[in-house]
Amino acid sequence: MQLSFQICRSYADLLESTRLVEDLGFTAMFRGDHLLPVDDSDDTITEAWMSLAGLARETRTIQLGTLVSPVTFRNPGLLARTAATVHEMSDGRAEIGMGAGWYVREHEAFGLPLPAWPERFDLLEEQLGIVRSLLAGEHVRQTTAHYSVDATLGPYLRGRRPPPIVVGGEGKPRTVSLAARFSDELNLDQITDVGAIRAAFVRLDAALDAIGRPRDSVVRSTVLPFPADLGQAADTIAAMQDAGVQRFYMRRTSDMPLDRVMTFARRFLA
Repeated sequence: MQLSFQICRSYADLLESTRLVEDLGFTAMFRGDHLLPVDDSDDTITEAWMSLAGLARETRTIQLGTLVSPVTFRNPGLLARTAATVHEMSDGRAEIGMGAGWYVREHEAFGLPLPAWPERFDLLEEQLGIVRSLLAGEHVRQTTAHYSVDATLGPYLRGRRPPPIVVGGEGKPRTVSLAARFSDELNLDQITDVGAIRAAFVRLDAALDAIGRPRDSVVRSTVLPFPADLGQAADTIAAMQDAGVQRFYMRRTSDMPLDRVMTFARRFLA
């Protein structure tokens, strides 16, 4: 079971929560990568990778990642170098979620371009190929429509596996196709309809078959809010597992009391 933060308003809250869920038995803490709160408030939030670097030194066993980093924030070389740094700082516990980006307000506020959907998916395709190769330790010499790279990250792995790549989205055909080609995990963001989940994973299997990758090479995951009714949550989780979900990210907002996390953990992680 993983913990996912949509809004991370303070590092102190993030650190307290991550230490708690590590002790409770959660295997990962993933946070959103945004520059402004997605609830349209004017509150402050923390930068994603800077805060993960801090957590890397303050935790021991829990995996750390973004869900997800939009392609509009960083070029692929910077993203790969940043993730590699957190991977080293955490002794191999970093993961990297990647997506096309969507939140208009933060792009307008900070003067960041937000191209139309087709171009953002082109950017995602190009970035995934470059980032995956860089993180694998390759010397990448590649020129695409948007990027030119001639670089290596050096021997940062030191025997560790590269950070896994999570492709996040709503299970649209191009997202699934990119996940099959480049990712270690496909995350369906808050898709609760079991039929839609099952259909997305059928498309993933077909895409993997088409390129000769084993079906079990891509983990299947989804995001759920922390439930108020634990009995109903058990039914929902069981149904989603039957549809193929292997990894659940439980989404907590910063104003949700931690005792709800503890109650959940006693039921599902005991």
